[in-house]
Amino acid sequence: MSMKATIRQVDSVTVVDVSGRITLGEGCTQLREIIRDQLSKGNKKILLNLADVTYIDSSGIGELVSGFTGVAKQGGALKLLNLTKKVHDLLQITKLYTVFDVYDDEAQAVSSFAKAPSA
Repeated sequence: MSMKATIRQVDSVTVVDVSGRITLGEGCTQLREIIRDQLSKGNKKILLNLADVTYIDSSGIGELVSGFTGVAKQGGALKLLNLTKKVHDLLQITKLYTVFDVYDDEAQAVSSFAKAPSA
């Protein structure tokens, strides 16, 4: 199953509901284009909901990091929501869990953007 994403707005935050696999090739390309597209529209508060992501490979992890830095360079923030156990463990192993803001509750995640210095 390849990656699918739906985009919705919650207040000033763009929530991207991702499902499937974020892997080398189509999944990574799709994620990169979604993030770039949102930035080009001026949406700099991006929340990736990974609840339905079944698998992320090293390229997918790289894409998350590159999205994170790309958004930060434009004065925005990219945060993660609802990590599955597999994805959570992967971020722990790669020590990236400390890099990303990770939330289990969407309302909490959305309100965290209001506290961020970049508004």
